Amino acid sequence: MERDLEDLESMIGKVPKFFRELARNDPEMYSMVMKLESHIWGDGALSKKTKKLIAIAIAASLRDQHAVSAQIAGAAALGVRREEVEEALRVAFLLAGMPAYVYGKAQLDEIMTDA
Repeated sequence: MERDLEDLESMIGKVPKFFRELARNDPEMYSMVMKLESHIWGDGALSKKTKKLIAIAIAASLRDQHAVSAQIAGAAALGVRREEVEEALRVAFLLAGMPAYVYGKAQLDEIMTDA
């Protein structure tokens, strides 16, 4: 289990704590979710960074605070720049409206500060 979580963390930058709880409480479901995670987050036609930016835009559009925070933290760990996240949030704004942009921007400002 721990090795799986380390591999996932290298792919997405941050692993939500519910994965550890899922492994403990429902090992079969955990195994299925980890296979799907590995398949989706691995480099393919799209890079990990691009996938992370898509995930941030989707999470902001859904106004899911936990997901936005986790995705932005994971993006930072993957070396995604603030400007890239802001651009992804502008795409969310175009397709999902001002609330998605404002929501994502608020999380971005809280998590990724300019150094």
